[in-house]
Amino acid sequence: MLIKLNTFLQRRIAILTPLSLLMGVLFHQVGEQLLFLVSGLFAFMTFVGSLGMNVKEARMIVKHPGVVLVSIAFLHILMPAWAYFLSTLFFYDHLLTIGFILAVAVPTGVTSVIWVSISKGNLPLCLSIILVDTLLAPVVMPAILHVVAGEEIAVDTTSLILNLVWMIVLPTLLGILLNEWTKGEIQSTWSPKLAPFSKLSLFAIVAINGSAVAPYVKVISWELVSIILLVLFIAASGYAAALTIGYVLWKDPVIASTFMYMGGMRNIATGVVVATTYFPAKVAMPVVFGMLFQQVLASLFSKVAEFYSNRHILKSST
Repeated sequence: MLIKLNTFLQRRIAILTPLSLLMGVLFHQVGEQLLFLVSGLFAFMTFVGSLGMNVKEARMIVKHPGVVLVSIAFLHILMPAWAYFLSTLFFYDHLLTIGFILAVAVPTGVTSVIWVSISKGNLPLCLSIILVDTLLAPVVMPAILHVVAGEEIAVDTTSLILNLVWMIVLPTLLGILLNEWTKGEIQSTWSPKLAPFSKLSLFAIVAINGSAVAPYVKVISWELVSIILLVLFIAASGYAAALTIGYVLWKDPVIASTFMYMGGMRNIATGVVVATTYFPAKVAMPVVFGMLFQQVLASLFSKVAEFYSNRHILKSST
C-alpha cells in the first residue's frame, strides 16, 4: 500500500506541489500556527533521501574531481550571479533579489537521483555530488547570503548555520551511517516505506510556508506574474546551461545528463525554510514559486538530454 501511495505521489508531484501552495495561501491562519514543524519535517525528508547514500560514493569524487568541482561552482557561483543579474535588471527590490539568489544558491536536489536513474546517468557520481554539496551547505549558503544581504538586512549567521546542520548535515550523516551499519538493508526495507511520508512532508512544508507569502499572492498583480515568469526562466536556463556545459566539457552523454540534473534541480525546501525563518516574507516568493516548475522542467529536459545523446551516438557511429 505504501509503495502504491509513493508511486501515486511521485507521478503527481508536479500537480500536488502548486495545490499545496494554494492550500497554504487559502488557509494561512492555520499554516502560521504550524511554522514550528517545518525544520523537523525537512530534517525527516533529508534523512529519508540519504538512506541510499554510502561511503563508497566518495570514490566518485576521486574518479571525477572535475565534474564535482564544476558542479559546486555552477550551483553556488554561476547561477547565483545569473540570478542576481536578472533580478536587478527587472526588479528594483532588494528583498526579491535575495529571494531569487536564495532559490538557486541552495544545495542540489536529492530528487535528482530519480531523474538521473530514469535517464540512465551516472548515479554514483550524482550521489557523490549531492553528498559533497549537502555537507558544504552550512558554509556556502550563509556566505552567499551574507554577501547578498549586506548590512541592509541583519542575518543571524550562527543560527542559520546551526539550523542547516540540523536540517541537512546531521540527517544525511545519520542516513549514511545506518545504511553502512545495515550493509544497505535499510535502503531496501525502510526507504520504500518512508518515501511516501517524505513526499507528504514536502507538501506540508510548501503549504505551511505558503502562509508566509499569502499577503503577496492573494492579489494577482503584474509584479507577481513577472516574478513567476522570471523564476521559470532562471530555472529553465539553469537546466539548459548545465546540459550545454556538460557536453562541451566532457562530451559524454552520461556525464552531461547527470551534470544537467545536478545543475538544474534544487533542494528548494531548504530555501523556503531559510527564507521564512531569517528574512521578511517577500524574500520567500521567488523561492516558493521555484517549487512549481522543478519536476515539470526535469521531465522536459530529460527529453532534450535524450535527443542530444542520440545525436552523439549517431556522430560516433559515422
